[in-house]
Amino acid sequence: MGKRGQRARLTAKTFLLLSTFALLLNCKSKAPEPEFLLRTALLVKEDHTWYKAFAYFKEILEERSKGRIKMQLYPSEQLAKEIEALRMIKAEVIDMTTTGSTLTNWFEVATFCELPFLIEDPSNMEQYIDGPLGRQIEEEMIEKAGLRAVAHFQRGPRHLTSNRPIKHPDDLNGLIIRVPNVPSFVTTWEALGAKPTPMAFSEVFTSLQSGTIEAQENPFAMINNAGFAEVQQYVNLTGHVVSWVYAVMGEKQFQKMPPDLQEIFLQAGKDMQAYERQLFMENEKKVQDELKAKGMEFIEVDKKAFKEKCEKAIYESLSSEMKKIYNRLKDEKDA
Repeated sequence: MGKRGQRARLTAKTFLLLSTFALLLNCKSKAPEPEFLLRTALLVKEDHTWYKAFAYFKEILEERSKGRIKMQLYPSEQLAKEIEALRMIKAEVIDMTTTGSTLTNWFEVATFCELPFLIEDPSNMEQYIDGPLGRQIEEEMIEKAGLRAVAHFQRGPRHLTSNRPIKHPDDLNGLIIRVPNVPSFVTTWEALGAKPTPMAFSEVFTSLQSGTIEAQENPFAMINNAGFAEVQQYVNLTGHVVSWVYAVMGEKQFQKMPPDLQEIFLQAGKDMQAYERQLFMENEKKVQDELKAKGMEFIEVDKKAFKEKCEKAIYESLSSEMKKIYNRLKDEKDA
């Protein structure tokens, strides 16, 4: 055989070896497809404790399930705004998100997740979550919204931010305030003399920047996470809502899992809750210092005046069934 034929044989052999090697590498590097791929829509940015908690949840869930479950996290409302995310979960387009009183669009008792001026401190909140109220919310969440509570996170007290100090309800004087799409929030701020405007969280910064709205209300961590210090000067310490949010999954999606994965999933949810609680406690003081360092001024307010001016309107906005629960909770708190 001539040199040309030998070279041709070597070239063919080399090509075959390289092709086989590439195929083996590809087979080795390609991970097996998971049995369940969970898509999670979050409204917060990556540096918020909720996102960090879900990142931890993803890590332990994938590890404990040995890759049978995989998660994808989408922060900053990349996939959907909160109410859209809930609808997408029900349609089985995505699988998880965080939510609270927005669930009143499906069942009324969810209003107690964030009812203004009801819960005064986190210890009261934990009693409600662990008691009959919490059980009722979680049961109706499954029955009426098709969602399963996996964990709950503290939101921290909600405070009003603005570009003028607000110490008393009289200082509001028609102030245009963004609120989430929650009836009790609208009722409260109308009774206090403001002009509440329901709006998706992702639209708040630009609306404050343009002057479409003049103020908003959120916990310290959300105020900091969203960069509101760039467009708001004051944090008025109204503390008008002490509330919680649920990490939820579609009930249909949950029921598709075999029992062993359901058990792994629920235990990972409990561990995520404990992890987030630790992050929250460490973060709460730090974010206040950060907001002050960014130039925001903290204003003490007449909380009693705020509560007295809107308490009746909040109560009257409730249905007769919700009034019974409200009165029971008040009695328990005062006992």
